[in-house]
Amino acid sequence: MPEPEIDAIVFDVLGTLVDEPAGIRAGIRRLDPSLDDAGAERLLSLWQRHTDREQRRVLDGSRPYLPSDALDREAARLVAGAAGVDDPAAVEALALSGTRLPPWPDSLAGLAERYPLIGLSNASRTALLGLNAHAGLRWHQALSAEEARTYKPDPEVYRLAVTVSGRAPERLLMVAAHAWDLRGAQALGLRTAYVARPVGDPPAGSDRFDLYAEGLAGLAEQLGVG
Repeated sequence: MPEPEIDAIVFDVLGTLVDEPAGIRAGIRRLDPSLDDAGAERLLSLWQRHTDREQRRVLDGSRPYLPSDALDREAARLVAGAAGVDDPAAVEALALSGTRLPPWPDSLAGLAERYPLIGLSNASRTALLGLNAHAGLRWHQALSAEEARTYKPDPEVYRLAVTVSGRAPERLLMVAAHAWDLRGAQALGLRTAYVARPVGDPPAGSDRFDLYAEGLAGLAEQLGVG
């Protein structure tokens, strides 16, 4: 497939540039160091199920919009309760683990040298500031779904990147490790690149994205960077 003609790259953040489960898992282990692996994974799953479900409720209109850091606090209270911890300071520290996520080793991979980079995340403005600083991510612009008061894959979130870039959707390349995210961007007309991550959502057989890569270094090579 020929290299797409693009003017800017739009990156998903959670899962694509940072390892979200690893950061939350670390917070759970700090909450209760006595947990074995199975116990930590059970509590991680509880957190993920809550935030996924509540974001879907916002999307289908059954719940008013709440930013991601508020949903993280709800998840932290659930997890702490399941672990038998009721210390408010410990619960708040656990909630903040959603902003202390380790980057993947190849995150951004020199792409900023050629293209304007736009982060587009379901993370709230507050959470995005914290996780960008913690992970050392480099942006020209970072956008939160909070600006649209909804969550991806609502088209209004992708429209934020189109508006800020001042470019037609087909001149933007959306990069994500989640096929559902790319489908949402594709529906608005953005070009798409799937990057494989251990915690991502792999493409279905029916998906047709513009580019596929095993990592960001491979994507950079396909785009002629470096």
